[in-house]
Amino acid sequence: MAIESIAKTLGTGSGIDITSLVGQLVDASFANKNAALTAKGEKLTAQISKVSEVRSGISDFANALSQLTSGGTLATQPTSANTGIVRTTRLPGATLAGLNASLEVRQLAQGQVASTAAFADGASSVIGTGTLTLTFGTATVADGAMTDFTAGTSSPITITIDAAHDTLQGVADAINAVKPGVTASVITDGNGARLVVKSATGASQAFELSGSGDLASLDIGRNASGSTINATAQNALVSLDGVDVTYPTNNISNLIPGVRLDLVAASVGTKVAIGATRPTTELGEAVANFVETYNQIYKMVKAAVDPISGELRGDPAAKELLRQLKGLSLTVLLPDATDEIPGKLADIGVATQRDGTLRVDATRLSKVLSSWPDQLEAMFAGGAGLTTALSKIAETAIGKASDPRFGRPTGLAASLALYDDAQEDVADDKADALAAAETMRARMTQQFAAMDSKVAAYKSTQSFLEQQIKAWNSDN
Repeated sequence: MAIESIAKTLGTGSGIDITSLVGQLVDASFANKNAALTAKGEKLTAQISKVSEVRSGISDFANALSQLTSGGTLATQPTSANTGIVRTTRLPGATLAGLNASLEVRQLAQGQVASTAAFADGASSVIGTGTLTLTFGTATVADGAMTDFTAGTSSPITITIDAAHDTLQGVADAINAVKPGVTASVITDGNGARLVVKSATGASQAFELSGSGDLASLDIGRNASGSTINATAQNALVSLDGVDVTYPTNNISNLIPGVRLDLVAASVGTKVAIGATRPTTELGEAVANFVETYNQIYKMVKAAVDPISGELRGDPAAKELLRQLKGLSLTVLLPDATDEIPGKLADIGVATQRDGTLRVDATRLSKVLSSWPDQLEAMFAGGAGLTTALSKIAETAIGKASDPRFGRPTGLAASLALYDDAQEDVADDKADALAAAETMRARMTQQFAAMDSKVAAYKSTQSFLEQQIKAWNSDN
């Protein structure tokens, strides 16, 4: 008889709710084990959640500091007294303390701009097929005409114009497709359409363009009467502290160490003061913000490893993270620091309190800002100092996941893997316990079914005997 059928007939003989009785017995048998597994699973869930929280917290802290220090707001910035003439930008890793220079922009760099004669049928004017030869060099221009040209060392560039590009617009497209160092466009007005060709900036970027056959109507350069040199290729001419220098572009990165100069306009006779400004206020705010965030992370990790209530009280990786955080204020951040020159957080007024959190000694920090600003700036430099120290702590704490390239997981990644495996074991144990309970339920159900059947037989015999006795007594 199937177990379901047995369960439906249980108790019909004995009058006892055997289904309920079996359920209570089975539940009681596995109650302690199920409770233990549930408690263990809840503990592991809490540990996994806390590990994820700690990893995220320390990672976000390190990333935020890295973004802040690499953004340039905590580094001395170059300044220009007239941004309408020249703009300044600090180059990565530059030290600009004491920067003081005078710059005069006498001439901006520009490329050669040349245009052909106008074609009455506009951009769709059919020019023809053949080849265009582009040659770069230096040129002399007077009144829109090229009077002299000296080819450079680079080889001429040949551009093929096929039947699919035999119109004025097609020629412009063919030139641009080759990317020969010039850009071509078509300008249309009431007189028709002209091919306009422009080179990159610099005196050496002057060019001649010569065409074969019908393409000769697009010639640019000496003896090309139909074309006009609208702008002459030239270098930028600047004077730094009275010394004249030339550059082929208007973006100069090697004239003043650590500073990129973007020339905006020429102004002969106007001297622009180039200086530097130190982010004193920003550095002070950065120290305060760092301490505030550090304390939040420190308290979270400390609570996580609390020997009584901490979810990670037995986790070695979490304990190691707390130990490293405690030592951060005494970590040497500047390799060249001495006993007289600050090189640690503790030296600039970041003091450790009795509970392990940090506080800022405003008086000491103010003195450092005025007496050792370069050292404080170096501590908060991108990719160095405090950024590197905190990043190393975060990388060690987070660890690496299990990967054939790295071997076994490390840090909190190892903890997470351990807890995940343990949680899978709990799930397997629960499944085993459920299977064992069902086995016991089936076995006990069958046993009680047999008992119930015997009780029913006994009751039937009892009923028969009672009826016989009543019959005997009635006859007597």
